[in-house]
Amino acid sequence: MTAPNVVSDTPERLADAFARRFEDAAALAIRARGRFSCAVPGGSVASTFFPALVNADVDWSRVDVFWVDERAVPPSDEASNFGQASRLWLGHVPVDAARVHRMRGESPNLDEAALAYANDLTATLGTPPQLDLVLLGVGADGHVASVFPGRPEMSEAEGLVAAVRDAPKPPPERLTLTMATLMAARSICIAAFEPGKWMLVLRPALQSPDPGSSIPVDRLIAAHPDVTVMASRAG
Repeated sequence: MTAPNVVSDTPERLADAFARRFEDAAALAIRARGRFSCAVPGGSVASTFFPALVNADVDWSRVDVFWVDERAVPPSDEASNFGQASRLWLGHVPVDAARVHRMRGESPNLDEAALAYANDLTATLGTPPQLDLVLLGVGADGHVASVFPGRPEMSEAEGLVAAVRDAPKPPPERLTLTMATLMAARSICIAAFEPGKWMLVLRPALQSPDPGSSIPVDRLIAAHPDVTVMASRAG
């Protein structure tokens, strides 16, 4: 296993560090494959990191933006991860609208929406799809995206994208990339700003890596070959 890279600083400085990482990953991918694909979350990671991407030195015409998860709400809803990204980042950069791959969380049939998103991933990135960079937050229970501990989305057999109807935090209905899709990414960045998440979730995962763990963040840290953890530890 390759030891994860750990970056500790204030949220503001971590946002700047992520923007530089994003620039470097985009430049490398565009040189190698002619495009750069990323998948992003919502929540505090989005509100902290996305404004720093507005001025990033990136060829936005070659960037494909996906989401790691979405709540079952329309894009106009304040809880929409897509809406948050649009307000803080995508509405301020010259990204091609056709390369912004929104999860249809408002769909009346989440299973069909999950399949459609899986098809979008493979149509864009090939089979199996491999995202260049995935940005993730982490919950106090160790969940990432909307993959929760011990849930079916942890299984390789769940496919690329899953409908979630009983998430243990509201709202219960969501769409999410599965662990298999996350694990296939070329690079992963996991960010957390609450000191408690560092002490109780991330530090134990780094100190005692377990690739067979039922906790999503533990498994990613233990088994993925290119993980960066960005965390605020003070407090």
